Amino acid sequence: MNKILEQFNEIGIIPVVVLEHKEDAAPLAHALCEGGLPAAEVTFRTREAAACISAMRQARPDMLVGAGTVLTVEQVDEAINAGAQFIVSPGFDEEVVTYCIEKDIPVTPGTCTPSDVQKAYRLGLDVVKFFPAEPAGGIAMIKAMAAPYTMMKFMPTGGISEKNMESYLKEDVILCIGGSWMVKKDLIDSKQFDKIEEITRSAVKKLNEVRG
Repeated sequence: MNKILEQFNEIGIIPVVVLEHKEDAAPLAHALCEGGLPAAEVTFRTREAAACISAMRQARPDMLVGAGTVLTVEQVDEAINAGAQFIVSPGFDEEVVTYCIEKDIPVTPGTCTPSDVQKAYRLGLDVVKFFPAEPAGGIAMIKAMAAPYTMMKFMPTGGISEKNMESYLKEDVILCIGGSWMVKKDLIDSKQFDKIEEITRSAVKKLNEVRG
């Protein structure tokens, strides 16, 4: 497991962020870090994604910032050039995964079936995303699917919140979880960064209670 993924495990919760405007990147970065989660997966769903990654890295050099919803190798290049430290994709795309491996870029591809996990295993990965976590069966599905792959750790994302995070985080097969409840769009749009910090602190408190 590379150092970035070890940091995932240490942090425990990776906020999944959708940013429409570059000017929101720095204050959001500060809110997350001050709240106790120095990490962000910035989704490549907006035109400003790359600029926001760059702005977050500049505002908080101590923060772990990567790109999510990466669908092509071109987006990999764009994200890395902007300062992304890791790549996450919603599904398993062998071209994207292979490209990242060849360039020594930490990559966590999305999986939802044993076949997806098998492909990741054959390419030498030991951590995969499980998406969409709750709709696809939650922790019960992950545990059942993980049984033949004892070397694999999972990062579930999708439908996870402070209400159900404990069911995931208490299991050894889970490296960390991804969530967006502390960075909801309405909070960012209304620039309620103090509220985001507050919710983040609450999530970290719950995380520490679960993991000790």
